[in-house]
Amino acid sequence: MNLAEYRHAAAHWLRENVPTDDYPEADGIARAKEFMAKLYDAGYSGITWPKQWGGQGLTQAEERVFAEEARHYVLPTYVFSIGLGMTGPTIVDRGSDALRERFVRPLLRGEEIWCQLFSEPGAGSDVASLQTRAVRDGDHWIVNGQKVWTSVAHHADWGLLLARTNVDVPKHKGLTMFVIDMHHPGVTVRPLKDMSGRANFNEVFFDNVPIPDEHRVGEVDDGWSVAVTTLLHERLSISAGVGMGGQKDHPASVEALRRALDTSDPLVRDELVELHIRTRALALFNQRLAQETKAGLFPGARGSAAKLLLAELTLYQADLATRLAGPEAALADHPLARAISMAPGMALGGGTNEIMRNIVGDRVLGLPPEPRVDKTVPFKDLKVGTQA
Repeated sequence: MNLAEYRHAAAHWLRENVPTDDYPEADGIARAKEFMAKLYDAGYSGITWPKQWGGQGLTQAEERVFAEEARHYVLPTYVFSIGLGMTGPTIVDRGSDALRERFVRPLLRGEEIWCQLFSEPGAGSDVASLQTRAVRDGDHWIVNGQKVWTSVAHHADWGLLLARTNVDVPKHKGLTMFVIDMHHPGVTVRPLKDMSGRANFNEVFFDNVPIPDEHRVGEVDDGWSVAVTTLLHERLSISAGVGMGGQKDHPASVEALRRALDTSDPLVRDELVELHIRTRALALFNQRLAQETKAGLFPGARGSAAKLLLAELTLYQADLATRLAGPEAALADHPLARAISMAPGMALGGGTNEIMRNIVGDRVLGLPPEPRVDKTVPFKDLKVGTQA
């Protein structure tokens, strides 16, 4: 099937299958799972993922075509975004064949929901300072600790957990990555409300939770290199939805603002053109990074540049919408209110703008790194986070 035929088939499928009705939030997960199963069975989930692990084995060209057609719809796939964008690609890249065989296909088909368990109360931007411990006990690891800001954990079946397994080495060298069962009775999930009043992320507690060693991702004490893989995918996936799709329902998108504002004013048109240029430039940058990644040329720290650009675009978008729509846009019942309140979070989640600039300066531009006094000190000798 050539790309024109693929586009026609994708457009027809979306037109016939994307739900357009509103339904109660309580029914949302069941409806989302039903949609993901249909999406997978039609060949539109995991388009570029390896075929042997359940993907479609196609190219970036097909994925881009589907994304361009999907931008006209609101797909009910948010609850799967962590698995599709972060944890799943990590398992494909770094997991054992047994983990790939067990988890990839159910993830792509929407049978299981995933979360990512990295940040802690005392380890956010400096995630290598985390203190959640995993202690070896025969063929299992016993986990105790706490994570926070964990998106969709209240719906998750599985989580990708970064835990400390060695305190006698520097902090980056004593971490190990695991797949953890979020339904184990030792796992407690408590939703946290953001300033919009919604609870999309959570704090998570682990009390003597066993993890079989076969659920380890990568080597013991080499979890940081696995985490770098996850963070690369995270930053690419966070920013990849802009411009190529996923903004149809965004009240501050170019399309939405064009409908809501008086575009007879040339100054308003200039502002909207600037927003379009910034949005499209980021979309093309992300497209290039995705193509390089599929070709085996990992973009590395340039993924942090993409995430930084998205955070700055989101803040610019909210500021522009507020200026053009007026002060009433901040009122709770205004369509722009939630977009405005959520915008600052993009400069925090997935790594703060300050951290992203440090990474880009150090690893892309080659600027001198900031002094680090903790790089060679054993973790047990550091006073970090909430550690006494």
